[in-house]
Amino acid sequence: MSDQTETRKGVKVSKREFIKKAGLTTASAAAATVVAAPYVKAQKTIRWRLQTYAGSALGEHVIKPQIDAFNKAANGEMVIDLYYADQLVPHSELFRAVQNGTIDAAQSDDDSIQAPVDVAVFGAYFPFASTFSLDVPALWNWYGLKEIWEEAYAEVENVTWLSTGSWDPCNFATTKPIRSLEDFKGLRLYMFPTIGRFMRRFGVIPISLPYEDVEVAIQTGELDGVAWSGITEDYTVGWADVTDYYLTNPVSGAWAGSYFVNSERWAEVPEHLQTLFRMSIDQSHYYRLHWYWWGEAQYRTKGGKLELTSIPSSEWKKVQDEALKFWDEIAATSDRTARVVKILKDYIATMEAAGPPYRCA
Repeated sequence: MSDQTETRKGVKVSKREFIKKAGLTTASAAAATVVAAPYVKAQKTIRWRLQTYAGSALGEHVIKPQIDAFNKAANGEMVIDLYYADQLVPHSELFRAVQNGTIDAAQSDDDSIQAPVDVAVFGAYFPFASTFSLDVPALWNWYGLKEIWEEAYAEVENVTWLSTGSWDPCNFATTKPIRSLEDFKGLRLYMFPTIGRFMRRFGVIPISLPYEDVEVAIQTGELDGVAWSGITEDYTVGWADVTDYYLTNPVSGAWAGSYFVNSERWAEVPEHLQTLFRMSIDQSHYYRLHWYWWGEAQYRTKGGKLELTSIPSSEWKKVQDEALKFWDEIAATSDRTARVVKILKDYIATMEAAGPPYRCA
């Protein structure tokens, strides 16, 4: 048998050379395939600790579904361990704990965790800044507050602000009925810092306590109630069991809460997991929108534990008018707070001009 093989163009090569070249080509292709193979899974799982402002009962709704979904979707590449109010650090120290890396992330509001930015007063409940829960995402995403928050937190070392969403309105659940502004005088209420500062103008005494101590403090008479939430949370966390009345006049239409992360730890997270975490935050924002919208009506009409009271709108207008004076005082503290107040005023003017369903005539 001849050792020569004739190609189609008449060029003869030896079978030995053909086999040798074919083998080299095959090996090169195989090597290229190995080099081009994608990196599938991180060698070491990223593990974070996140503490929320909420206790365990409330946390079942405001964050646990999000963290469970993220951990499942991260598929072992990253795991977030969830901790509830005060479990790792006292709530007032939450921001500093994120900053120094004691914990990796937090869900709370700028106001109660004492974030060192001038816009912190607008976190949680800024009096009458919103009427409905949708006002918060509209203000942050479409009216410029997102960019202002990014600007403010860029000045803070080692903490990255990620997102702000809305929770429930701020109403009053108390052991004594409130039917007029006079009834506010002397009430000792568990409140967020800024809304408490505002309500002092009407004789309220704001009290700060560890979250888990609030129910007992109401039972012992140390507190006369809470102005920390809407009625959904009053029923969910047990405050409806130790109070008797619920004032239907809200001093704010929605709580503005945020997510904060340690900047160094955030930079270590691959881009696809950062994207996944942001998506899980958006999912949490959406869940709260419909859960609270359902709950505020459900418990007012079918709760059965709290007697509903109201202050006439003509009298309540005094509180609303006073809020605008409070806004101007805050606006005078810095250029940035003045920009936020202007946005709030422009937004409300737009909503009122739009009419129902944005605002009642």
